[in-house]
Amino acid sequence: MADEPVSALDVSVRAQIIELLARLKDELGMTLVMVSHDIAIVGRLCEETVILHDGRIVEQGRTLAVLTAPKDPYTQKLLAAVPQLPG
Repeated sequence: MADEPVSALDVSVRAQIIELLARLKDELGMTLVMVSHDIAIVGRLCEETVILHDGRIVEQGRTLAVLTAPKDPYTQKLLAAVPQLPG
């Protein structure tokens, strides 16, 4: 269980933790249940995603599907709020 595992970490340590978690999942077949507001880490580490709004599930499914073709308006707003780098 990981609750916001890379919040408040600098960029290099953050990358190391993400790679460690990914490696543990792959090498040990570890299941990771993660709570995060960080869409990038969810996309990198999670096969399945559940979106909660006011404590209720509003969307769930394969992470790629949820992040690329969200059906729920809240999920759509959440993804639209993710900052994008110019260019």
